[in-house]
Amino acid sequence: MVALAVVGDLSSKRVPGSAREVEELETDAVAEFVLARMAAGLADSTIQHDLANLEQLRLWFGRPLWEMRPKDADAYFGKVLRTAAVGTRLAKAQTLATYFDFLDLRYRSQLYALTGVVVACPLDELNRPRGRKNGGIRIPPTPAEMQVLEAGWRSDLATCRKFAPAARSFAAAKLMMQVGLRINEVRKLDLTDARWDLGRFGKLNVRFGKGHNGSGPKTRMTPMINGADAMMRWYIEDVWGLFGDDYLREGAPIFPSERRNADGTCKRVTDDGLRYGLEEAVIRHLPHWKGRLTPHVLRHFCASQLYNSGMDLHALQQLLGHSWVTTTMGYVHPYTTHVEDAYIAGCRRGAVRLQGLAR
Repeated sequence: MVALAVVGDLSSKRVPGSAREVEELETDAVAEFVLARMAAGLADSTIQHDLANLEQLRLWFGRPLWEMRPKDADAYFGKVLRTAAVGTRLAKAQTLATYFDFLDLRYRSQLYALTGVVVACPLDELNRPRGRKNGGIRIPPTPAEMQVLEAGWRSDLATCRKFAPAARSFAAAKLMMQVGLRINEVRKLDLTDARWDLGRFGKLNVRFGKGHNGSGPKTRMTPMINGADAMMRWYIEDVWGLFGDDYLREGAPIFPSERRNADGTCKRVTDDGLRYGLEEAVIRHLPHWKGRLTPHVLRHFCASQLYNSGMDLHALQQLLGHSWVTTTMGYVHPYTTHVEDAYIAGCRRGAVRLQGLAR
């Protein structure tokens, strides 16, 4: 009966979907793939490894992976990965095969109805490597641990010997935690990049976002959500002026150094300076995270917190400046009860619908 149902779906009249609908379907498929792997009990490192492989394939292919055919797999594994390590080739092939198994089971009819594509794995007996390889993942501290760090670090500001640089490092770390900026995106912000007139919270003009494949800096406007607006107002109004720079100077950095240029203006803080400030705070208030809580882990913490608070993947992708949603999924570390919570929420929505039908 199931086979007949599938045949019926594929033979029914098809209405092509819009580009937006196809993009949303691709996002949903990847998100559900991740949750399915989590529900199966796979380790975070394995899931992260799968996402990285899918992202690289997607960027190379330039279209949704369900459009791949055997000749495309031949080109990727036979040319692009020709000189790659055997383990690398085997791992990417395993991920691709698993993803197509998932698409076939969960999205076969829906994909055909929207795109006309019949799901078929591009790997066959002639080009299918076999094997597996695990990757690493940056799992951030829990919210409770981060509250301990922030509270201790904030209390230090009242008694520290040099308030201005200490408050600067604190504010920079908070910005990474709140809106997920990379450390170089933070330190390269100018005072004029804080645009209080844009949006509901104000926005930061991130001019030096990470590009792709040597394309150069990728710019984006990042809203000062999640409390970043209040934090930045405090820092600029109460801390920034202590460095003695000119508010009206073109190119004045938001996060300056105590060191001076030849003309007496402040230099820009280095990434080592910000890393050192974070490391010192971690040693004092979260010592079991010494050497592990880096600026990039703060970015993972931001993504996880916003996702668990209800922000959708498309919004997170834009906030973090990712080219593809699978990268974003690699930054999201749901709580251990995420799948169970989603199941309960779905049951509640179903109950509400049934109540409406019964009236």
